[in-house]
Amino acid sequence: MSVSSLSPTRQKIASLEFGRVIAIFAIIGLHCQMALTYWQVDDIPWVGYVLNQASRFAVPLFFLIAGYLIQPKLAQSPWQTLTSYSKPLLKVWVVWSIICLATPFNIQNVIEHGYLGEREGYWGYLMSNPLNSLMEGGLVHLWFLPALICAVLIITILLDMKLSKFVLPIAIGLYIYGVLAGSYVNITELPSPFFTRNGPFFSTLMVVIGFSARENHWSLSSRQAILMAIFGMLIHFSEAYALTFVNSPFNTHDFLFGTALWGTGIFMWLLANPNFGQSTWVNSISSRMLGIYVSHLLVVILMFNIAGVLEIQGVAKDLLVYPATLIISFLLIAAIEKTPAKTWLLR
Repeated sequence: MSVSSLSPTRQKIASLEFGRVIAIFAIIGLHCQMALTYWQVDDIPWVGYVLNQASRFAVPLFFLIAGYLIQPKLAQSPWQTLTSYSKPLLKVWVVWSIICLATPFNIQNVIEHGYLGEREGYWGYLMSNPLNSLMEGGLVHLWFLPALICAVLIITILLDMKLSKFVLPIAIGLYIYGVLAGSYVNITELPSPFFTRNGPFFSTLMVVIGFSARENHWSLSSRQAILMAIFGMLIHFSEAYALTFVNSPFNTHDFLFGTALWGTGIFMWLLANPNFGQSTWVNSISSRMLGIYVSHLLVVILMFNIAGVLEIQGVAKDLLVYPATLIISFLLIAAIEKTPAKTWLLR
């Protein structure tokens, strides 16, 4: 997720680094499942639901920035760039998948049923849908890496075949199908080989927009970009609310039709303000972004276990879990960087 860890280019744009840091804060907040047990209206935790969906700009922003940064080398030498870009990400994905598969999630279950008793339930769950599990990896958040590689692979194939004019239309088609067979499936009943957040459905359009923005020198003023982001966010939230009437819970949507506009608006604002957010602390976090991303959910699970043992609930639990996850994830990756294990655990 950092410039150096998810792009073959080394150029750093301060605003993109800052945007990526804010995005990882949002993703960690999402995975901490904040405000889901309090501040309820008619037994529905609307504050938690809104916080959940308010974080959905983050992953699109990661994809957009990756597409923007990879564009020069991918356009120049598609297959060579795909290989050099994908191999380290696949290595990280495999290694962290193994770690996640081996790490128990519920300490109480380990005490009561033993290590294998706790793990077998999770392994069985993954094997119940093996194709989807393959597209994700050892833990749900790792889906990002194969999805990013899928997007770059599609662009590579089309560039190599001299079909660059079809890159954007194909990406749009994949995205539309992903939404219709994903969040809208209760209406459309469209089939999908796996959860459409995974693989190429979501990622390709976002990466292509970032790629095309650099290739074609797209730009918006700050005001235009903000309006785009607000418009996209309003569409996203309106869709999420409307879908509750067809038994699709408000907090379950990874991407909707408005999400692409929302993420693109934020991305274009960052491009319009390239020096925004330049600081040492941003660079310190952004340079470790990939490691923080792949490790943070295990830290969240650890903190959930600690909160359970200490019988901490509600607001107090969120005030413990969220900042602790941010700090521990950062310190963990900083420590790994000082060991020989960094060759395998980090790009």
